[in-house]
Amino acid sequence: MLTLRAISKNFGATRALDGVSLSIPHGQMVGLVGRSGAGKSTLLRIINRLETPSSGEIAFEDEAILALRGRAVRAWRARCAMIFQQFNLVNRLDVLTNVLAGRLHWQNALGIAFKAFPEADRARAARALERLGMLPFALQRAGTLSGGQQQRVAIARALVQEPKIVLADEPIASLDPMNAQLVLEALRRINREDGITVIASLHQVEAALQHCDRIIGLAAGRVVFDSPTAGLTAADIEQIYDVTDVPDFAPAATVREPMPA
Repeated sequence: MLTLRAISKNFGATRALDGVSLSIPHGQMVGLVGRSGAGKSTLLRIINRLETPSSGEIAFEDEAILALRGRAVRAWRARCAMIFQQFNLVNRLDVLTNVLAGRLHWQNALGIAFKAFPEADRARAARALERLGMLPFALQRAGTLSGGQQQRVAIARALVQEPKIVLADEPIASLDPMNAQLVLEALRRINREDGITVIASLHQVEAALQHCDRIIGLAAGRVVFDSPTAGLTAADIEQIYDVTDVPDFAPAATVREPMPA
């Protein structure tokens, strides 16, 4: 169980998060939705310890995450993998080496620099790439891939960290619809097959409806909606996005199983 208690974050005079409290059980796939500036990315970065909240507490399996320091923070980031909108790959390195960088917590930096990886880690990285349909590109430079392919490499890198949680910060924002679908289906498969908790911030409500078990809506740094996917209504969307005249829809009918790998 991941538990957040009264998380707030100030950037100068701006209050990015305002008393966010959530409990996310192991194995859920959660869609974090809201307008730009609602606090979605800030919340994920705080969970991953890339940002420090102004106040509040985070616990995972009874461990106080905000109390971690030094190596313990790095160990937490291995268990709580982060996937970014802009992929964060090293373009000049090949795909396999980028994925193996996910083993950095278990390897020293010198080993990464000279590509001195244990055979077991190479096999683990190859299996992750195969699951994402990217093994044929293992020796290709990451910078030559399409955006959708790069994001699947980034997911493979997260997988080899052997995480308990995957945080995906706008993972499809820069992708075309087909690649966006492939990336979300990959995250859903990992969630279901491996039991890994996935929390994905998404602009597209339709994507959250299709792939997530639960939707959390943020507005002005506060949780304004938190329910299983089937509970989302047009009125809820109006509140989350501060809009009017949202057409009625049947969210439960849009949720479906991911495509086969």
